[in-house]
Amino acid sequence: MNKHNSLHVGWVIMAVSVMTVDAKEKKAVAPEGPLTTAPLYQEQYRPQFHFSSVTNWLNDPNGLVFYKGEYHLFFQHNPKGNVWGNMTWGHAVSPDLVHWTQLDPVIYPDKLGTIFSGSAVVDWKNTSGFGKDGQPPLVCIYTSFGQPATQSIAYSIDGRTFTKYEKNPVLGNVARGNRDPKVIWHEPSKQWVMILFVQSFDLFSSPNLKDWTPLQSKIECGRECPDIFPMPVDGDSKKIKWVVTAASGSYIIGEFDGKEFKAEVGPFPSHFGYAVQTFSDEPKGRRIQIGWLRGAKAPYPGMPFNQQMTVPAELTLKTTPSGLRLFRLPVKELEVLRGKVNTWTDRTIVPGTNLLSGLTHDLYDIEGEIQPGSSKEVGFTVRGKPVPLNFIDGRAKFRMLVDRITIELFEDDGAQTQAMIFMPDDKAPPLELFVTGGEARIVSLKVHELRSAWPVK
Repeated sequence: MNKHNSLHVGWVIMAVSVMTVDAKEKKAVAPEGPLTTAPLYQEQYRPQFHFSSVTNWLNDPNGLVFYKGEYHLFFQHNPKGNVWGNMTWGHAVSPDLVHWTQLDPVIYPDKLGTIFSGSAVVDWKNTSGFGKDGQPPLVCIYTSFGQPATQSIAYSIDGRTFTKYEKNPVLGNVARGNRDPKVIWHEPSKQWVMILFVQSFDLFSSPNLKDWTPLQSKIECGRECPDIFPMPVDGDSKKIKWVVTAASGSYIIGEFDGKEFKAEVGPFPSHFGYAVQTFSDEPKGRRIQIGWLRGAKAPYPGMPFNQQMTVPAELTLKTTPSGLRLFRLPVKELEVLRGKVNTWTDRTIVPGTNLLSGLTHDLYDIEGEIQPGSSKEVGFTVRGKPVPLNFIDGRAKFRMLVDRITIELFEDDGAQTQAMIFMPDDKAPPLELFVTGGEARIVSLKVHELRSAWPVK
C-alpha cells in the first residue's frame, strides 16, 4: 500500500469555468512557481470539499458507479506529472459522496493506446461471464486511444484490482477520434446500450459487453463524453423521458425504446462543468452528476496537483412554463460539513451595509432569498471576487458554495448554475454582501460555515 491508499478527500458542486485548452489535445500548462512544502490537503489553494488528486493532473470523471457499498470515481489522470498526458484511470472511493479515499490508478496505457474516458457498470446478470463465486463483476468500458482509437473493457470482482479483457478491443474504430463510451443496461430490451462520440453521438447494443452491434447514428447534442439516462418527470416514476448529455452539460430530451433515441426538445445549454457524467447503480435511485471543474491555464500556483472536480449534484426533470428542463442541486450529503450558521430574516439592506463583517471563515454554504427592491445589483464579494445574483420573477433564490479558490452558484431552485475558479485577494474580507443603486430586502439568509472534508494530519 502506498501513500495514496490512506488519503481522503471530500467535495461538492457545479461548474462554468474557463479553460482555453481542449484537454483532448496534448496541451496543458503546469502550475506556476515552486511546489509548496505544506502538508498534503492543507495547501493554500487546495480545494477543501472538491475532489482533487493527491498529486498530478486530473480531468474527466470516468466510470461513476456504486459497487459493494462504495461510490467509485475513476478519472483521467497523469500519474507522472501535473500536466495533461500519459492518460491513465485514477481511482477514488467514498461511502457518502463527500469523503473520498484515493487509491492506486487501475487502468494503465498498453499496446492499444493511452486510456481515455469511459464508464463503468455492475454486470448483475453476469452477461460477460467475468463474475466469480456468485459475485457480479464491475466492468469498465474505456477508449484505447491508439492509432486508431478503439473501445476496450476491464473487469474486477473486488472493486480494487482490474483485469483487461484478453480480446480487447471489443469495438473497433468507427471513425477518426471516436471515444468516450457510456454504457447502460436497458431493462425493457434486455441489452447493454453504448453511446459513443463519433463527431456526433452513435448508439450500439450488446448482449454481453463484448460484442457490439450498431443501433443508431448521428444524435446531435454536442461533442465528447456523452451520457444517456431515463428521468421521471416531476418525480412521477410512471412518466419517463430520456436525456442525452454532451461534455459541456448541454442536453436533449426525448424517447428511447432500446433501438432509437428520438429527440423531442433541446439542445439546452448548461454550465455544470465539463465531461459531465452520472452514476450507475446509485443505491437511492437518484441521478447524480459530476463534471470536471476545469481551470484556466495554470490556476494552482505552487500546488502539487492540477485541476479538480465539481460537486456531485442531484438531477431532476421538471415541467416549467418553457417546457421540460433539468434542475441541479448539490447532494444532501454535503450538509454533513456544515458547522456554525449565521441567520438573517426580513432585513432591508442599502449600499454600504456591512452585514457580514464579522465572518472570518473561508469555507461557506450560503442559502437565501433576496428581493431586489429599488437596487440595481445585489451579490456577494468573496475574498475580492464579486458574484452578482440573478433576479427571476422578482426574487433571487440561491445556494452558493465557497471553497478556497472556487465559487459555485445554484439559482432558481437549481434551474441555473454557474461556477468559477479565482485567485483570492488575501487582503480582502472573506465574505461581503453588496447592494448598489438602492435598497433590497433579505427575505432569508443563512451562511453556514463548512468544515474541510479532508482529514487533519
